[in-house]
Amino acid sequence: MVERVLLPLDGNEHGRRAYKSGASLFPESTFVLLHVINPADASVSLDGAMPSFPDSWYEQQQAHAEKSFVEIEKMAAEDGIETEQVVEIGKPARKITDSIEEVDIDHIVMATHGRQGFSRLLLGSTAETVVRCSSVPVTIAP
Repeated sequence: MVERVLLPLDGNEHGRRAYKSGASLFPESTFVLLHVINPADASVSLDGAMPSFPDSWYEQQQAHAEKSFVEIEKMAAEDGIETEQVVEIGKPARKITDSIEEVDIDHIVMATHGRQGFSRLLLGSTAETVVRCSSVPVTIAP
């Protein structure tokens, strides 16, 4: 029985789609909402040194995480699904797979951005990495 579902969120329609899919598959489970703040999204100096973070960058990222949680938590409350929140800092795929043990996850439900072709080769695929590296089953929302 799936008791705890990890739902990685980045505050867009893909996360809502993943939630809806997960809620229909695992309506009795607790959903652990994960938002990963990726330092690579901050500006990087041109000389290749350490990333430089604007003073308010981290606070903006925290606010973005909270906003994505609020929307999903409202949907979950309407469906009678319990939720928990987790915010991590790092590479998304790594933090998602690390969370399996850290927060006792039985299943992951996530969406993909659907990149194809050259852009996928350049940018990689978090969902693909999670599927390959996960020690628990992963459902990719259509």
